[in-house]
Order: sequence, then C-alpha cells, then structure tokens
Amino acid sequence: MACIAKRRGRYVIDCYDQHGKRYRKTLKAGTTKSEARKELREIEDRIARRSFMHDKKTPIFSKVAEDWLDYKKPQIRITTWNMYRGLFKLHFCDLLNLRISTISVATIEKFITKRQAEGMNLNTLRRIICTLNQIMAYAVRHRFIESNPVRDAERPKKQNGQACGGVNFISLSPEQIRSFVDAEEDPKYHVLLLLAVMTGARQGEIIGLKWDDVDFDRQELHIRRTYHHGQFFLPKTKGSIRIIDLPPNVTRELRRWKLACPPNDLNLVFPSDMGTPLDAQNMIHRHFKVALRRAGLSGIRFHDLRHLHASYLIEQGESITYIQHRLGHADPSITLKVYSHLLQKNNPQAISQLESTIFGQTGHNLVTEKQKGLAMFS
Repeated sequence: MACIAKRRGRYVIDCYDQHGKRYRKTLKAGTTKSEARKELREIEDRIARRSFMHDKKTPIFSKVAEDWLDYKKPQIRITTWNMYRGLFKLHFCDLLNLRISTISVATIEKFITKRQAEGMNLNTLRRIICTLNQIMAYAVRHRFIESNPVRDAERPKKQNGQACGGVNFISLSPEQIRSFVDAEEDPKYHVLLLLAVMTGARQGEIIGLKWDDVDFDRQELHIRRTYHHGQFFLPKTKGSIRIIDLPPNVTRELRRWKLACPPNDLNLVFPSDMGTPLDAQNMIHRHFKVALRRAGLSGIRFHDLRHLHASYLIEQGESITYIQHRLGHADPSITLKVYSHLLQKNNPQAISQLESTIFGQTGHNLVTEKQKGLAMFS
C-alpha cells in the first residue's frame, strides 16, 4: 500500500509501481505534508494508468530521439531520414541531456523563442518543431511521458517578408517569363523550363519523366515517380500521383523534342549525355541560372516556377481543387494554406452576378407592386 513517512525531517513516498516493483522517493527539504500527499496522488494516478516510470529509469531526450530515428529509418526515404538526423545533430543541443519527463510546454516555448530571437528562418524552425513533435509523440506511445508538450506549445508566427507557410513568392510578368524560357537555346532545357512553368511539376518529377508518361493524344502528363539524389522514388503522397493537362503549345514542343531526343535505356524525357537522369545541380547552375541572367532576372529558385504557375491559375479564377490536383497536394487545405494570401478578398462583380442570377435583375428594381402603391400616396 502506498504511504508517506517522515524520516530525518523529510517526507518519503513509498509505493509499488504497476509492475509490482517498490518505489521510494525522498522529497526535498521543506516539502509540506499536503504537498507530499499531492505528489503521491499523482504517482498513484500514473501507476493506475500504467504510465509511471522510476525517475532514474526515465530516458534522456537524446536516447529517445536516437530510438525514434532508428524506428523511422525503414519507413521513410533516406533523404528525409538524413534531414531528420541533420536537424537532430544541429539544433537540439539544449534538450539532449534532459530527462524526457522534465520537458514541458514552457521548455518547448523557450526553445522556440530562443531560435526566433537568433533570427532563424521560419521554414527551418517549423521543420525543427515538426521533428520535435514526432519525437515527443514517440515518447508518449512508449509511455515515457503522458502527454506531448509540443502539441500545446504556441507555434511561431510568420515573419516579415514571408507569406503563409513561410513561402516567399516571386512575381514575373508574362513578358519576363517568355524572355526567361526563350533565353535557353538548348532544345532539351528549353522544353524542360517550359514544362516547369506550364505544369507546376516539381523538379524531381520533371527529371524523372519517361516518354511513357506523356500522352500526346489526350495532351496529358502522368506524374508517376520522382528522382532525387541518384534514386527514383514513388511520389510522396497518393495525391502526387496525378495527371496534368498539357497546353497545345507545350504538347507541340514535346513532340518536337521527342524527335530530337537521343534514345536511352531508361526512356527518359530529359536524359543526360550519358543516358542517365539529369544531375539537378548541374542543370540549375549551367542552364536555369544562365537563362535567368540572360533574361535580366535574379533571386529566383527553380521551385519558384511552381509557385508562379499556381499564382497565375489563381489570378485567372481557377478553383482551389483544380490547382490542388495540378500541384499534387494531398489535401486542398494545403493549397489554401500556401496560397490563401493570393485569393481575392473583395469582388463586387461576383456579388452583382449572384444578384442577377437569383433575381434576374439589379437590386434597385426589386420593389414590389405593393411598395409602389404605398409610395404613390406618401
């Protein structure tokens, strides 16, 4: 039976845990009897929930994080795992030697505030928090802690110059886009850049394209794989496996390039000179950035072409569901989160059109005959 006793002027908790093992804890000097009883009740509650762990057996954060990394490795891409491992090595030094049970909401918020004060990029900070959240959730599942403190911690707000989700958006006019694409004279890379602008496909998805993925009759592009760090992968989500409508001019350019494309064993749309998938960094430095300079543009990433594609679709009034499908987002809420700031907030024409659709005429003519009669005698 659990009890508290006083020995040498300090209260001692004495009980048996959920495994039948005896647990004794000497409380710090100055602890009152009511405080000792309160701590005993908390311990008994955790024993009842089978989540109690002896203080000395509670692992430190670094051990839990390493176990989580081992658990995740066979489930995810090696590139994603390397990213998690890199974040763990570089950014969690404040937490490494803390007992996992001592990490509270206050600890997490202090951790976040410190990195914001250091000027950390918001995207990087959010990746760190996401990783930390998964580690603490792992600790909950294994009953090292009862609740996840990251879940209740206040998240960082967007910083100046960063849109929702931490995405910086560029804006290019149609003339600038044409100048950029036309600045690439090599037929292969000209078509590659044109495809990036006009489909919104990701860099790895474009490099991983095979001619079997192009349906010339239906004018469609099938996204079935992506290529990163020397390996082909399935797209990240089911939504990323998709069919993208191709504009007529892009289809014609692809037909022309297929006739000129050297045959290769992998049947790639954009093979290297050796018939292997393109080296992304080589493409960026020797073609993408060169085309930007020739067009008088700078400060643009390849991924910005995807955002540019989405922003033009939003501007011409396409539905979020259609844009979500083209971009391969798993859920339309992701599309809304990233691009909501581009959506038009006020549209007098739209509400006028609604009025016309419902009533068939403008609001100032909606006066009943009875109202007209009353007006005559007023």
